[in-house]
Order: sequence, then C-alpha cells, then structure tokens
Amino acid sequence: MLLAAAAGAEHGSAQSVADVMTMLARIGERVEQYYKRAQSLVCIETVVIQSLGASFGPDDLARVLEYELRVDWQAPTDGAIAPEANVTRRLMKINGRVPKPGAEPGCMDPKSISPEPLAFLLPPKRDEYAFAWNRSPRTKDGRTLKIDYKSRVFGTPVATFKGDCISLELPGYMRGEVWIDATTNDIVRIEEQLARQVDYRLPREHVHFGDGWWIIERADTSIHYKQVQFKDPDETLLLPDSIDYLQVTRGLGHPRIRISQRFSNYRRFLTGGRVVKEH
Repeated sequence: MLLAAAAGAEHGSAQSVADVMTMLARIGERVEQYYKRAQSLVCIETVVIQSLGASFGPDDLARVLEYELRVDWQAPTDGAIAPEANVTRRLMKINGRVPKPGAEPGCMDPKSISPEPLAFLLPPKRDEYAFAWNRSPRTKDGRTLKIDYKSRVFGTPVATFKGDCISLELPGYMRGEVWIDATTNDIVRIEEQLARQVDYRLPREHVHFGDGWWIIERADTSIHYKQVQFKDPDETLLLPDSIDYLQVTRGLGHPRIRISQRFSNYRRFLTGGRVVKEH
C-alpha cells in the first residue's frame, strides 16, 4: 500500500508539472503578443521615491519623477534568439519642473533603459526558473490562477559604484507568484520577494563608515495590470497599472525606501513618412 501511494503521488506530481508547463507556454504566447502591441504604445510613468521611518511612514520629502515610457522588443525571426525586452524612459519632470540639461539621476531613480518585468516568462529566460502551482492555485472568484516561481540557482551579487551611489544586482535571489486570468491567459498581477536575506560585504575602498556590511532584509515588488481601451481601431489591452517596491536594509543608505510607479495616459503612436520625388 505504501508503494502504491508513493507511485500515485509521483504520477500526480508529474501531471501537475505537465499542466504548469502547458500553462507557461500559453502565457509566453500572450506575453509575446503583448510586446508586439506595446511597441506602438507610449504612456506617462510617474515615480515617487519615498524614504520611510521606523513606523514605515514618510520621514522626508518624496522625490517625484515623470517619464515618457515605451517597450522596446523585436520578435525573433528564422529561429533567432529574441533580443532582451526593455522599457525605455525619457525624463520629463523632476518634482514638477522640467529638468536642467545634463541633470544627473538620483541614486534610486529608474534607469533610462531597464528590463521589462514579464521577460522572464518568455522561452529564452524560462529555463532559469522553477515553476509550480501555488498551494491555492485558484482565487476565490475562480477567475484567476496562481503559479509560484523561483530561480534555480543563486548567483553572485554584483555591485556597481558611481559616486556616492551603489546598486546591487541579485541574480537568482527572487521568488514570487504570477497571477493569470484563467480565461485569456493574461498576466494580471505579480508578487515578488527575496528568497533569502542578502549579506553583502563592501569592497574595502568603498567602506567609509560602519563595519562594511550591507544587509538587504526585504525587497518586495507588487505589479498590477489593468484593461485600457483604445479607439480607431477599437481595442482593449491589459497593460501595467502600478508597481510598488519596498526595500528594507541595514548598514548603508536609507534603511527603508518605498518606490511607487503609476502608468497613465496610454496612447498609440505611429511613425510616418513621405515620398520625395527627385527631378
């Protein structure tokens, strides 16, 4: 009886893995469709960077940035590997004012080019992660499915120093949940957290005070999508609505930072041209 139960469990697990992979293939197709459409769209991204106190309330004036944003990606052809999917930004305002020429970005400001959040669900990146159904794979309304993911390998943290700023890439240190519309296979939400605390020893030449350790306790990201309607031609697309990020650290910089990104004023843009007849 024990052997039979074990065999049955193994079969059920294999079936579950197969179901997840089938769903991921459908999700990947939807993400590619989204990228193809998003390349003809532009929107306004409003970013609020807020330092928090011990009670997680604001403890300083927020930095407010406004960007024009679009997705940059080209579908692969003839079996070629697809290029990275990125978002590109053009800074328009800092705290409500047009930035001065050559204005340097702040340490926590978004980069002018950064990875698009859904890119890990495309085939070239998908093998780097392990996926499984969530313990509660369907939400109460029955319309949304949830898949857990985590990196297969913890990579080596990579620090970049520029003046007084330090950025730390953490390959393989994140895990999360993908929320999927059960009818359309569209992504409606992503929740992501650190898989474990990160203890990073600063190079000696960059230790100006303290014991030289930078400890990242939390790095939580929540991404929500919404339906956006377009005219001429009429079309409804599921597009990013908001991204909220919370970082809690010890040993360097502000111990608590909240960054909120809001997306609005979606619109199509068209590139045009004219034929010039030479005489």
